[in-house]
Amino acid sequence: MIYWILKYVVIGPVVKAVFRPWIVGRANVPAKGAAILASNHLSFSDSIFLPLMLDRPVSFLAKSDYFTGRGLKGWATRMFMKGTGQLPIDRSGGKASEASLNTGLSVLGRGDLLGIYPEGTRSPDGKLYRGRTGIARMALEARVPVIPVVMVDTDVAMPTGQRIPNVMRVGMVIGEPLDFSRYAGMENDRYILRSVTDEIMVALQRLGQQQYEDVYASAVKERLSAAVTQAS
Repeated sequence: MIYWILKYVVIGPVVKAVFRPWIVGRANVPAKGAAILASNHLSFSDSIFLPLMLDRPVSFLAKSDYFTGRGLKGWATRMFMKGTGQLPIDRSGGKASEASLNTGLSVLGRGDLLGIYPEGTRSPDGKLYRGRTGIARMALEARVPVIPVVMVDTDVAMPTGQRIPNVMRVGMVIGEPLDFSRYAGMENDRYILRSVTDEIMVALQRLGQQQYEDVYASAVKERLSAAVTQAS
């Protein structure tokens, strides 16, 4: 109920009127049945714009920090994340990664849409980075298609660290579903998982024409952070 109120009454109409988001390929999202939406990740606002432009609810796996903030801001963020179908995950690795996997599989098991950012974190510079194999495991275990999604200019509209967005048009391009049924039963083969993940990232790169770097975005962020620390 909260989701529908936010989408159609509170947030949706305002966001659409201000930013006039456009979408290409909406018909590639199935009207029913489970599927994974694999998107590049440019901005926090990606998880806002994409669900607003689809006819079905989408549950995104979001870092748990968004659900643990204190004070009025923390409460507002937590309510917004829950109301828009975001699911908290711990990205520390190990058992936390397994828990995140199970959370995603539960969404797919209900026949719903699951949104995943294969890069694992927002791009620090607009490039597309190496994908994490968790998305491949979910796709193979749940036996669902993966639909590539490219967000356009959301990083310009809402840059990292900026509280007030820039008013401008943003968009999204949705590609044709990727079928990995040929790998059924091979979800524990790490070479297959890497191959599937790389195929997803290639589809994203071709769809959005982003410059691709075959390293993890998290490693780039750590390097940039270390450089800033040394400079100061």
